[in-house]
Amino acid sequence: MHLSDFDFDLPDRLIATRPANPRSAARLLVAEGDQITDAVVRDITDWLRPGDRLVLNDTKVIPARLSGFRHRDTGTEGPSKARIEVTLLEPRSGGQWSALLKPLKKIKEGEDIVFSDALRATLVAKEDGQGVLQFDLQGDDFDAALAEAGNMPLPPYIAAKRAADTQDKTDYQTVWARNSGAVAAPTASLHFDEALLEKLAAHGVTFTYVTLHVGAGTFLPVKVDDVKDHKMHSEWGHVSEQAAREINATKAAGGRVIPVGTTALRLIESAAREGEIKPWDGGTDIFIYPGFDFHVADALMTNFHLPKSTLMMLVSALMGQDRISRIYDHAVAEDYRFFSYGDASLLLP
Repeated sequence: MHLSDFDFDLPDRLIATRPANPRSAARLLVAEGDQITDAVVRDITDWLRPGDRLVLNDTKVIPARLSGFRHRDTGTEGPSKARIEVTLLEPRSGGQWSALLKPLKKIKEGEDIVFSDALRATLVAKEDGQGVLQFDLQGDDFDAALAEAGNMPLPPYIAAKRAADTQDKTDYQTVWARNSGAVAAPTASLHFDEALLEKLAAHGVTFTYVTLHVGAGTFLPVKVDDVKDHKMHSEWGHVSEQAAREINATKAAGGRVIPVGTTALRLIESAAREGEIKPWDGGTDIFIYPGFDFHVADALMTNFHLPKSTLMMLVSALMGQDRISRIYDHAVAEDYRFFSYGDASLLLP
Protein backbone atom coordinates (compact mmCIF):
# COMPACT_ATOMS: atom_id res chain seq x y z
CA MET A 1 0.00 0.00 0.00
CA HIS A 2 1.30 3.40 -0.99
CA LEU A 3 0.43 6.77 0.51
CA SER A 4 -0.95 7.88 -2.85
CA ASP A 5 -3.62 5.16 -2.56
CA PHE A 6 -5.32 7.33 0.07
CA ASP A 7 -5.19 10.64 -1.78
CA PHE A 8 -8.07 12.58 -3.33
CA ASP A 9 -8.77 16.09 -4.60
CA LEU A 10 -10.46 18.30 -2.01
CA PRO A 11 -11.59 21.83 -2.93
CA ASP A 12 -10.53 24.35 -0.30
CA ARG A 13 -14.08 25.72 -0.16
CA LEU A 14 -15.28 22.47 1.49
CA ILE A 15 -13.10 22.92 4.61
CA ALA A 16 -15.48 24.02 7.38
CA THR A 17 -14.38 26.82 9.70
CA ARG A 18 -17.55 26.86 11.84
CA PRO A 19 -19.87 24.04 12.86
CA ALA A 20 -23.52 23.62 11.97
CA ASN A 21 -25.99 25.26 14.34
CA PRO A 22 -27.66 23.45 15.99
CA ARG A 23 -25.10 20.67 16.13
CA SER A 24 -27.46 17.95 14.96
CA ALA A 25 -28.38 19.97 11.85
CA ALA A 26 -25.13 18.90 10.19
CA ARG A 27 -25.46 16.72 7.11
CA LEU A 28 -24.99 12.97 7.41
CA LEU A 29 -23.80 10.72 4.61
CA VAL A 30 -24.99 7.18 5.32
CA ALA A 31 -23.04 4.44 3.55
CA GLU A 32 -24.73 1.08 4.05
CA GLY A 33 -23.05 -1.56 1.96
CA ASP A 34 -22.91 -0.12 -1.56
CA GLN A 35 -25.81 2.29 -0.99
CA ILE A 36 -25.20 5.97 -0.20
CA THR A 37 -27.95 8.13 1.29
CA ASP A 38 -27.85 11.88 2.02
CA ALA A 39 -29.41 12.69 5.38
CA VAL A 40 -29.10 14.89 8.47
CA VAL A 41 -27.49 13.93 11.78
CA ARG A 42 -30.71 14.39 13.77
CA ASP A 43 -32.27 11.60 11.68
CA ILE A 44 -29.58 9.03 12.54
CA THR A 45 -32.18 6.93 14.38
CA ASP A 46 -33.51 5.92 10.94
CA TRP A 47 -30.41 3.69 10.62
CA LEU A 48 -29.87 2.66 14.24
CA ARG A 49 -31.75 -0.18 15.90
CA PRO A 50 -32.96 -0.67 19.47
CA GLY A 51 -30.17 -2.55 21.19
CA ASP A 52 -27.36 -0.79 19.32
CA ARG A 53 -24.69 0.77 21.52
CA LEU A 54 -22.84 4.01 20.75
CA VAL A 55 -19.35 4.28 22.25
CA LEU A 56 -18.56 7.89 23.15
CA ASN A 57 -15.20 9.47 24.00
CA ASP A 58 -15.66 11.65 27.10
CA THR A 59 -12.30 13.40 26.92
CA LYS A 60 -12.36 17.16 27.54
CA VAL A 61 -10.32 19.53 25.38
CA ILE A 62 -8.20 21.97 27.34
CA PRO A 63 -7.67 25.54 26.06
CA ALA A 64 -4.11 24.53 25.25
CA ARG A 65 -3.06 27.43 23.02
CA LEU A 66 -1.41 30.26 24.92
CA SER A 67 0.16 33.55 23.93
CA GLY A 68 2.61 35.25 26.27
CA PHE A 69 5.85 37.13 26.70
CA ARG A 70 9.20 35.58 27.53
CA HIS A 71 11.24 37.60 29.99
CA ARG A 72 15.03 37.76 30.07
CA ASP A 73 17.52 39.79 32.08
CA THR A 74 20.18 40.88 29.56
CA GLY A 75 22.53 42.19 32.24
CA THR A 76 23.85 45.63 31.39
CA GLU A 77 20.88 46.37 29.12
CA GLY A 78 18.35 45.34 31.75
CA PRO A 79 15.27 43.15 31.35
CA SER A 80 13.69 42.50 27.94
CA LYS A 81 10.62 40.67 26.70
CA ALA A 82 9.40 39.15 23.44
CA ARG A 83 6.17 37.44 22.38
CA ILE A 84 6.00 33.65 22.29
CA GLU A 85 3.25 31.20 21.29
CA VAL A 86 2.75 27.98 23.25
CA THR A 87 0.64 24.89 22.62
CA LEU A 88 0.43 22.50 25.56
CA LEU A 89 0.82 18.85 24.58
CA GLU A 90 0.96 16.56 27.60
CA PRO A 91 0.99 16.96 31.40
CA ARG A 92 3.90 15.72 33.48
CA SER A 93 4.30 15.43 37.23
CA GLY A 94 4.68 18.41 39.54
CA GLY A 95 2.96 21.00 37.37
CA GLN A 96 5.14 20.47 34.30
CA TRP A 97 3.91 20.23 30.70
CA SER A 98 5.54 19.30 27.44
CA ALA A 99 4.69 21.96 24.86
CA LEU A 100 5.35 23.34 21.43
CA LEU A 101 6.97 26.78 21.63
CA LYS A 102 7.28 29.23 18.76
CA PRO A 103 10.00 30.37 18.41
CA LEU A 104 11.74 27.61 20.39
CA LYS A 105 15.25 28.51 19.23
CA LYS A 106 15.18 31.98 20.77
CA ILE A 107 14.07 31.05 24.27
CA LYS A 108 16.62 29.78 26.77
CA GLU A 109 16.23 27.38 29.67
CA GLY A 110 15.43 29.27 32.85
CA GLU A 111 13.50 32.05 31.10
CA ASP A 112 10.06 32.96 32.42
CA ILE A 113 6.95 33.24 30.26
CA VAL A 114 4.05 35.38 31.45
CA PHE A 115 0.66 34.47 29.98
CA SER A 116 -1.58 36.53 32.28
CA ASP A 117 -1.61 38.12 35.72
CA ALA A 118 -2.56 34.68 37.09
CA LEU A 119 -0.48 32.31 34.95
CA ARG A 120 3.23 32.04 34.24
CA ALA A 121 5.77 29.31 33.55
CA THR A 122 9.52 28.69 33.33
CA LEU A 123 11.23 26.76 30.53
CA VAL A 124 13.13 23.98 32.31
CA ALA A 125 14.25 21.88 29.32
CA LYS A 126 14.25 21.41 25.55
CA GLU A 127 13.62 17.88 24.25
CA ASP A 128 13.10 16.63 20.68
CA GLY A 129 11.90 19.95 19.32
CA GLN A 130 9.62 20.58 22.28
CA GLY A 131 9.90 22.48 25.53
CA VAL A 132 9.19 21.42 29.10
CA LEU A 133 7.41 24.13 31.07
CA GLN A 134 7.13 24.40 34.84
CA PHE A 135 3.95 26.28 35.71
CA ASP A 136 3.51 28.25 38.92
CA LEU A 137 0.07 26.72 39.55
CA GLN A 138 -1.35 23.20 39.79
CA GLY A 139 -4.71 21.51 40.18
CA ASP A 140 -7.89 23.56 40.17
CA ASP A 141 -5.94 26.84 40.33
CA PHE A 142 -4.08 25.93 37.13
CA ASP A 143 -7.29 24.85 35.39
CA ALA A 144 -8.99 28.13 36.26
CA ALA A 145 -6.07 30.26 35.10
CA LEU A 146 -5.70 28.25 31.89
CA ALA A 147 -9.42 28.59 31.13
CA GLU A 148 -9.05 32.35 31.39
CA ALA A 149 -5.79 32.74 29.44
CA GLY A 150 -5.94 29.92 26.89
CA ASN A 151 -7.69 29.41 23.58
CA MET A 152 -8.94 26.21 22.00
CA PRO A 153 -6.23 24.48 19.94
CA LEU A 154 -8.05 24.52 16.63
CA PRO A 155 -6.66 22.18 13.95
CA PRO A 156 -4.07 23.78 11.66
CA TYR A 157 -6.41 23.77 8.65
CA ILE A 158 -8.87 25.97 10.59
CA ALA A 159 -6.25 28.05 12.39
CA ALA A 160 -4.77 28.96 9.01
CA LYS A 161 -8.08 30.56 8.05
CA ARG A 162 -9.04 32.30 11.30
CA ALA A 163 -8.01 32.69 14.93
CA ALA A 164 -9.74 30.82 17.74
CA ASP A 165 -12.31 32.85 19.66
CA THR A 166 -14.66 32.58 22.62
CA GLN A 167 -17.27 30.67 20.60
CA ASP A 168 -14.78 27.85 20.00
CA LYS A 169 -14.65 27.13 23.73
CA THR A 170 -18.20 25.84 23.33
CA ASP A 171 -18.15 24.65 19.73
CA TYR A 172 -14.94 22.61 20.05
CA GLN A 173 -16.18 20.62 23.05
CA THR A 174 -18.61 17.71 23.25
CA VAL A 175 -21.71 18.05 25.41
CA TRP A 176 -20.55 15.07 27.53
CA ALA A 177 -16.88 16.12 27.98
CA ARG A 178 -15.71 15.46 31.53
CA ASN A 179 -12.12 14.16 31.69
CA SER A 180 -9.64 16.94 30.87
CA GLY A 181 -6.54 16.16 28.87
CA ALA A 182 -7.14 16.34 25.10
CA VAL A 183 -5.55 18.93 22.83
CA ALA A 184 -7.88 18.03 19.95
CA ALA A 185 -11.59 17.22 20.00
CA PRO A 186 -13.19 13.86 19.14
CA THR A 187 -14.93 15.70 16.34
CA ALA A 188 -17.62 13.24 15.27
CA SER A 189 -19.06 13.72 18.76
CA LEU A 190 -19.49 17.46 18.19
CA HIS A 191 -22.67 16.69 16.20
CA PHE A 192 -24.61 15.54 19.27
CA ASP A 193 -26.77 17.77 21.44
CA GLU A 194 -29.02 16.93 24.38
CA ALA A 195 -32.13 16.66 22.19
CA LEU A 196 -30.47 14.06 19.96
CA LEU A 197 -29.21 12.07 22.94
CA GLU A 198 -32.75 11.96 24.33
CA LYS A 199 -34.11 10.87 20.95
CA LEU A 200 -31.55 8.07 20.72
CA ALA A 201 -32.30 6.85 24.23
CA ALA A 202 -36.04 6.81 23.52
CA HIS A 203 -35.27 4.77 20.38
CA GLY A 204 -33.56 2.10 22.50
CA VAL A 205 -29.94 3.02 21.71
CA THR A 206 -27.57 2.75 24.67
CA PHE A 207 -24.32 4.60 25.44
CA THR A 208 -20.93 3.62 26.78
CA TYR A 209 -18.27 6.17 27.72
CA VAL A 210 -14.54 5.63 27.27
CA THR A 211 -11.65 8.12 27.45
CA LEU A 212 -8.93 8.75 24.88
CA HIS A 213 -7.01 11.99 25.30
CA VAL A 214 -6.50 13.08 21.71
CA GLY A 215 -3.00 14.45 21.15
CA ALA A 216 -1.56 16.94 18.70
CA GLY A 217 0.05 14.01 16.90
CA THR A 218 -3.33 13.31 15.32
CA PHE A 219 -2.54 16.13 12.85
CA LEU A 220 0.96 14.92 11.94
CA PRO A 221 1.31 14.06 8.25
CA VAL A 222 2.35 10.63 7.04
CA LYS A 223 5.86 11.06 5.60
CA VAL A 224 6.58 7.56 4.27
CA ASP A 225 5.50 6.17 0.92
CA ASP A 226 4.98 2.63 2.19
CA VAL A 227 2.06 2.95 4.61
CA LYS A 228 3.25 0.05 6.76
CA ASP A 229 6.42 1.97 7.66
CA HIS A 230 4.47 4.74 9.41
CA LYS A 231 4.82 5.00 13.20
CA MET A 232 1.74 6.22 15.04
CA HIS A 233 1.88 8.65 17.95
CA SER A 234 0.81 7.29 21.35
CA GLU A 235 -2.23 8.58 23.23
CA TRP A 236 -3.49 7.74 26.72
CA GLY A 237 -6.77 5.89 27.00
CA HIS A 238 -9.01 4.24 29.57
CA VAL A 239 -11.71 1.59 29.20
CA SER A 240 -13.37 0.85 32.54
CA GLU A 241 -14.59 -2.57 33.69
CA GLN A 242 -18.15 -1.29 33.32
CA ALA A 243 -17.53 -0.11 29.75
CA ALA A 244 -16.01 -3.46 28.74
CA ARG A 245 -18.90 -5.30 30.39
CA GLU A 246 -21.52 -3.18 28.58
CA ILE A 247 -19.87 -3.65 25.19
CA ASN A 248 -19.51 -7.41 25.64
CA ALA A 249 -23.15 -7.67 26.74
CA THR A 250 -24.29 -5.82 23.61
CA LYS A 251 -22.25 -8.12 21.38
CA ALA A 252 -23.63 -11.19 23.14
CA ALA A 253 -27.21 -9.95 22.70
CA GLY A 254 -26.74 -9.39 18.96
CA GLY A 255 -26.64 -5.60 19.11
CA ARG A 256 -24.17 -3.51 17.16
CA VAL A 257 -21.30 -1.63 18.77
CA ILE A 258 -20.82 1.68 16.96
CA PRO A 259 -18.03 4.00 18.09
CA VAL A 260 -18.63 7.68 17.50
CA GLY A 261 -15.33 8.87 16.11
CA THR A 262 -12.05 7.26 15.19
CA THR A 263 -10.66 7.94 18.68
CA ALA A 264 -13.30 5.76 20.33
CA LEU A 265 -12.80 3.10 17.66
CA ARG A 266 -9.01 3.02 18.08
CA LEU A 267 -9.34 2.70 21.84
CA ILE A 268 -11.86 -0.14 21.95
CA GLU A 269 -9.94 -2.06 19.29
CA SER A 270 -6.75 -1.56 21.32
CA ALA A 271 -8.51 -3.12 24.30
CA ALA A 272 -9.76 -6.07 22.23
CA ARG A 273 -6.65 -7.38 20.51
CA GLU A 274 -7.19 -10.81 22.14
CA GLY A 275 -10.68 -11.00 20.64
CA GLU A 276 -12.94 -9.74 23.45
CA ILE A 277 -12.73 -6.23 24.85
CA LYS A 278 -11.19 -5.98 28.30
CA PRO A 279 -10.52 -3.06 30.67
CA TRP A 280 -7.65 -0.88 29.46
CA ASP A 281 -5.52 1.84 30.97
CA GLY A 282 -2.44 3.25 29.29
CA GLY A 283 -1.01 4.38 25.98
CA THR A 284 -2.05 3.13 22.59
CA ASP A 285 -0.31 3.64 19.26
CA ILE A 286 -2.56 1.27 17.33
CA PHE A 287 -2.39 1.82 13.56
CA ILE A 288 -5.44 0.69 11.60
CA TYR A 289 -5.08 0.28 7.83
CA PRO A 290 -6.58 -2.10 5.23
CA GLY A 291 -6.23 -5.70 6.33
CA PHE A 292 -6.92 -4.89 10.00
CA ASP A 293 -9.03 -7.44 11.90
CA PHE A 294 -11.83 -5.61 13.74
CA HIS A 295 -12.96 -7.37 16.93
CA VAL A 296 -15.46 -4.88 18.39
CA ALA A 297 -16.61 -2.12 16.02
CA ASP A 298 -19.54 -3.08 13.79
CA ALA A 299 -19.84 0.37 12.21
CA LEU A 300 -18.52 3.90 12.68
CA MET A 301 -19.79 7.46 12.80
CA THR A 302 -17.04 9.84 11.76
CA ASN A 303 -16.30 13.12 9.99
CA PHE A 304 -14.60 13.44 6.59
CA HIS A 305 -10.83 13.18 6.81
CA LEU A 306 -7.67 14.64 5.32
CA PRO A 307 -6.26 13.13 2.14
CA LYS A 308 -3.33 10.77 2.75
CA SER A 309 -4.02 10.66 6.50
CA THR A 310 -4.01 7.70 8.89
CA LEU A 311 -7.73 8.29 9.39
CA MET A 312 -8.35 7.77 5.66
CA MET A 313 -6.54 4.47 6.09
CA LEU A 314 -8.73 3.59 9.06
CA VAL A 315 -12.05 4.14 7.27
CA SER A 316 -10.64 2.28 4.25
CA ALA A 317 -9.88 -0.65 6.54
CA LEU A 318 -13.48 -0.67 7.75
CA MET A 319 -15.28 -0.17 4.43
CA GLY A 320 -12.75 -1.20 1.78
CA GLN A 321 -10.63 1.18 -0.30
CA ASP A 322 -12.83 1.12 -3.41
CA ARG A 323 -15.98 1.82 -1.41
CA ILE A 324 -14.36 4.66 0.53
CA SER A 325 -13.20 6.16 -2.74
CA ARG A 326 -16.78 6.19 -4.01
CA ILE A 327 -18.05 7.62 -0.71
CA TYR A 328 -15.56 10.48 -0.80
CA ASP A 329 -16.22 11.17 -4.48
CA HIS A 330 -19.92 11.50 -3.58
CA ALA A 331 -19.15 13.74 -0.57
CA VAL A 332 -17.08 16.13 -2.69
CA ALA A 333 -19.62 16.18 -5.52
CA GLU A 334 -22.45 16.92 -3.07
CA ASP A 335 -20.54 19.67 -1.24
CA TYR A 336 -20.28 18.00 2.15
CA ARG A 337 -18.24 20.04 4.60
CA PHE A 338 -14.92 18.47 5.66
CA PHE A 339 -12.79 18.03 8.76
CA SER A 340 -13.32 18.95 12.42
CA TYR A 341 -16.24 21.37 12.05
CA GLY A 342 -17.64 19.63 8.99
CA ASP A 343 -20.40 17.13 8.31
CA ALA A 344 -20.54 13.48 9.33
CA SER A 345 -20.75 10.01 7.84
CA LEU A 346 -22.28 6.82 9.19
CA LEU A 347 -20.30 3.89 7.80
CA LEU A 348 -22.13 0.56 7.93
CA PRO A 349 -20.01 -2.20 6.34
